[in-house]
Amino acid sequence: MRKITVSKTIVSILLVAVMSIGMIGCGSGTTSSTLPANNDQSSSNTQSNTPTLEPNNISPINVVWYPNESSNTHEDIRAEVGRLIEQATGRTVVNKTTTDYTIAIQSIASGSADIAMAMGAVGYIEAKNQNPEIDVLFVNADQNGSLDEAKYFAWICVRKDDAEQYKSGDSYSIDNIKDKKMSFVSNSSTSGFRVPTSSIISHFASDNLTEDDVLPDGDFFSEVYFGQSHQGSTVNLVTGNADVAAFCDIELAPYIQLKEGIENTVGAVYEVKPGAEAPFDAYVGKEFVVIACTPVFNGPNAYNPMNLSADEIEAIRNLFTSAEVANNELLFYDASVEGAFGLYKQGSSYGYVLTTDSWYDPYRQ
Repeated sequence: MRKITVSKTIVSILLVAVMSIGMIGCGSGTTSSTLPANNDQSSSNTQSNTPTLEPNNISPINVVWYPNESSNTHEDIRAEVGRLIEQATGRTVVNKTTTDYTIAIQSIASGSADIAMAMGAVGYIEAKNQNPEIDVLFVNADQNGSLDEAKYFAWICVRKDDAEQYKSGDSYSIDNIKDKKMSFVSNSSTSGFRVPTSSIISHFASDNLTEDDVLPDGDFFSEVYFGQSHQGSTVNLVTGNADVAAFCDIELAPYIQLKEGIENTVGAVYEVKPGAEAPFDAYVGKEFVVIACTPVFNGPNAYNPMNLSADEIEAIRNLFTSAEVANNELLFYDASVEGAFGLYKQGSSYGYVLTTDSWYDPYRQ
């Protein structure tokens, strides 16, 4: 019987990138911890004239992050989000980083976190199933600031050096991934597990697969790894620990560049770009090919109202859906600027917009 495997390479990388001890007060009033403990620094951009509420509740607002945004390379981004929430509410913010999707999901469901940033649809639905009070705060928009094309892409990829064996005519396909070593992100990841496994089950319909068949104890793959983040799953691929890997474009965007083909299409070749931050600084120039690509609704930022008033929720929404935040280069960065780093590329996403819980109903199926 196979067991879930996380490569030694990924464990060591994530431990170095994510874990540190203590809690530090930041210039904006934002502090940080891991679940259970981590360290975060603050950054301070130009202050806004947006009025701050007079808080009735003086307890901190706890913001939890998935592993993808919990590395040291994202600490300025986390601090900026904390600063903005504090600006809107007048309350101190504590950023909580994680090394596991489940910790973040259970934190927002239980109320030990008040806001969960950059969730996926599946993680949000899992949290809401545990606690119906969980709701969508806002979501990153498309490049026109609307929901019309507010999507990112779930990829299944292989190393460029091995790509020929996945050729199907003039293109690529997942026809030959059976019995390979496979890396997913987490079984709570939308684009790093649920969408790719649905694609695999659909593609191999004659095999009558279920989700269990593509898990570590199943018979479809020779081995199954979970990288615990999109970065981790990608490193599993480029280091050769896995033959095939699932991850998404939006989490990899700060680290990679298109080398051949058209973005977010089958056959596109990407490489780790010069100057890439950890954990990719050791893999500059490594190339991979997209052999399957599926659009996914942009993931929600969610809240638990237990420790937030209706006025505070409205104030946070008003600020984060403003032009001020849409033009915040730590959250929406210009990929044409060398060394720019942030949550979302300006060319793919312009600001945050409101949406409803029902927008994610397709993923409940």
